Amino acid sequence: MATHRAIYPGSFDPITYGHLDVISRGRRLFDELVVGVGRNPGKDPLFSLEERVLMAEELVGELCRAQPSEAPVTVRAFSGLTVDFAREVGATVLLRGVRNLSDLQYEVQQAVTNREVAGLETAFVVAGQSFAYTSSSLIRQIAALSDDPGKLTSMVPPRVVDALVKKKRERHPALMRLLDGKVVE
Repeated sequence: MATHRAIYPGSFDPITYGHLDVISRGRRLFDELVVGVGRNPGKDPLFSLEERVLMAEELVGELCRAQPSEAPVTVRAFSGLTVDFAREVGATVLLRGVRNLSDLQYEVQQAVTNREVAGLETAFVVAGQSFAYTSSSLIRQIAALSDDPGKLTSMVPPRVVDALVKKKRERHPALMRLLDGKVVE
């Protein structure tokens, strides 16, 4: 019997409860799931690739321990094209979360391209109502502009809140650029 392995790629800068929801639901759809933490040269990262991988590994590990009967998940860093990463790990499906209509429009365009160019199918899961307006860029903006990043506890796990507080205390350049209004996604 064939194993259905999917990848869930993203920058996860930072990882949110919405990301974890997609991972949790993906574990029920596929035999294996690989979370690909990628470099996106078009984004101004707050967390290093290593920090993002570590946070994802810790949080995915907690999720897997809480739901031991669901499919296994591995977390891997990658750079380059997502389709090349999919080939490298033997995945035939790309898992994507969709929050709204504009996400869907973009994701469908990408899905058609990935299928035509690389034979990689895409499976979409629609975000739960609680996560429909949560994005990593919004999290970064709130962390930069808020006096209390602890207000983010409904959107990101405590481990991520702590990391955001630390970055704010250190006056991380990505947060400072958001404060200056130079970078807003």
